[in-house]
Amino acid sequence: MSAPPSGARPDDALERARRRATWLLVAASALASVANIAAFTVAGIAARELLGDAALAGASTTSIVLGSAVGTSVLAWLMLRSTRRRGLGLGLVVAMLGGLIAAWAVAAGEFPALLAGTTLLGFGSASTQLARYAAADMAAPEGRARAIGLVVWAGTVGAVLGPNLAPLAASFSGGLGAEELAGPFLAAALILALASGSLFLLLRPDPYELAHASSRIEPGDDLSEPMWRIVRRPRVAMAVIALVVGQVVMIGIMTMTPLHMDDHGHGLAAVGLVISAHTLGMFALSPLSGYLAARMGTIAAVLAASGLLALSAALAAVAPVDGLVLGVALFLLGYGWNLGLVAGSALLVSGVEHAERTATEGAADTLVWTASALASLSSGLIVAVLGFGALGLVGLGLVVAGAAAILRLRAQVSLRLAPS
Repeated sequence: MSAPPSGARPDDALERARRRATWLLVAASALASVANIAAFTVAGIAARELLGDAALAGASTTSIVLGSAVGTSVLAWLMLRSTRRRGLGLGLVVAMLGGLIAAWAVAAGEFPALLAGTTLLGFGSASTQLARYAAADMAAPEGRARAIGLVVWAGTVGAVLGPNLAPLAASFSGGLGAEELAGPFLAAALILALASGSLFLLLRPDPYELAHASSRIEPGDDLSEPMWRIVRRPRVAMAVIALVVGQVVMIGIMTMTPLHMDDHGHGLAAVGLVISAHTLGMFALSPLSGYLAARMGTIAAVLAASGLLALSAALAAVAPVDGLVLGVALFLLGYGWNLGLVAGSALLVSGVEHAERTATEGAADTLVWTASALASLSSGLIVAVLGFGALGLVGLGLVVAGAAAILRLRAQVSLRLAPS
């Protein structure tokens, strides 16, 4: 790092560097979220167009989630042995290649190639999710939840632009005489190229070098315990349960909503509005989630998130497809996920030692994405056999079971609902 200006204290220069790095993470995450959400919005519809069957239409969105599961492990491994910048940037490059492959696959009518492309696109989601931990590293313990919330908030840009970029890119592609559904994937690839370039060129010094004293590690540090023992720690276990349940319920319902609406005659524009409401809930109130997690305590916040998720799943089960209730349900689904993500991530970080953090973060996110991949695939089967309402009821049951497990763990270790 360059020397601070004359008259400035070294800690002032360090704080400025941390703020700059955090805002770069926000900017890159904002760009990547536009690409991720645009691709996700049309992935299921593209798969059904190629297959002619809704039962396996969730396979393409499932492959995005599986790619995210693989990506979190690979990128965490790379970051631990290198730098945050290289890991996060490489994830976006891989996703860019996935967007190009998916666009070609739709144009060529090649379903296996579509799955390959959407799998690689999952690395983009992995990168944007791991960026929140890079921000947390640079914050003092009492500010971690707010730092995580700020980076997650970047997804607001994707929430607004991503679902609505899909019909625009499709129309543009069709106007050029190409396959319409190839357009959103190609647009995603171009945006991901810009996001990855910003990280590789500008994220210097690396967040590892700017880490707060409470989070500072050196690349190559080893775990003090095997991962299976770390995950069994009460605070880590509660965090993982909150993250897994929130992701599974959100992915399952979100994945099937566009197809549910399409089946009832609603076009991409209407689907985009509902998904925009959902993704606004996922990201726009992230600073509030950071505040609540710091104020209420992370455990209380994840329990509050469970309440919101339960309400949203129940509403989704009974909502008319052409009514306001479905949009409200999807918004609450998004914010319940957001509050659980911010509070659960801060709870996870507080439960591990310095040298364990990057590896534990990667392992936890891999578990989260693997579980949600199963949810994405099974959601299509549930809807095909039992209907969309049954999917909401399944989500409600999972939320109740997860909250009960968290309460049991809290009681076992006599934890208070206080700021952590």
